[in-house]
Amino acid sequence: MSALHQQETRKRKRLKKHYFVILLLILFGTGFFVGKSYSARELPNMSDEPSSAQEIIDQSEDSSPQPEETTKVEPPKKEPVEEEKKPEKVVYLTFDDGPSKLTEQFLDILQEHGVKATFFMQGNNLKKELLQKSVKRAVQEGHYIGAHSMTHNYKTLYTNQQFVPEMVKTLELVHDITGTNPHLVRPPYGSAPGLKDERIRTQLADAHIKVWDWTIDSNDWELAGKPSRILQNIKQGTTSDREIVLMHEKPQTLEALPGIIKFYKEQGYEFAVYDEAHHFVLNFQNDLEL
Repeated sequence: MSALHQQETRKRKRLKKHYFVILLLILFGTGFFVGKSYSARELPNMSDEPSSAQEIIDQSEDSSPQPEETTKVEPPKKEPVEEEKKPEKVVYLTFDDGPSKLTEQFLDILQEHGVKATFFMQGNNLKKELLQKSVKRAVQEGHYIGAHSMTHNYKTLYTNQQFVPEMVKTLELVHDITGTNPHLVRPPYGSAPGLKDERIRTQLADAHIKVWDWTIDSNDWELAGKPSRILQNIKQGTTSDREIVLMHEKPQTLEALPGIIKFYKEQGYEFAVYDEAHHFVLNFQNDLEL
């Protein structure tokens, strides 16, 4: 081999080395810039990504719009309803045999003291037009008017069994005069022994008539001119928290009435008037239908 040929061969080898070096530089440089470019990107923080499907669902729910919070309105508190307090001691003042020429004066005293009473009136007296004004006034002022028969005759009422017809007629008269519809009656001389006949009591129940006797008998009808005795009888007879006092439209009773009212007020009693909506049994026959 000539020297010239050897020289050419060495020259080609050197060129190959240069090309190889240049290629390496090119490859290295490209990888450097590519790596630099990639490392400069903002990569997502892999630690923040959900690690499970449930976390993906939870994040989706968290990112959804939430409804606006509403203020819970508390319902208004109901005030406790106070039950109507019943008086511990009650007295019913009752007057028989009216109306009379004294009815107006009885009403005056009751009105003066703010007391309501229960009147049991006779039919023959109710027929008297001159007395009917007092009957109307009694109802207008809050008193109760029941029946006390037409005749007040024992034989007619009980022996001849006219008790129910007479009471019905008397109640009708009260209605005609006052417009009220009373159902309460007081038997003259009391339901014992008068109403011992069960047939009469059955007739009363069928007619929806109620019967009231009394717990205290003032005996005022036989104590003319002795009002202090009437008051004494009532004081001695007052032993219960609920009393029904029997009196009559008599002059001596009228005189005793202010003292009777004062006595019961001092003893802490409240005065009541009969109320058909709250009837209670009070008859000497102990008949629960009456």
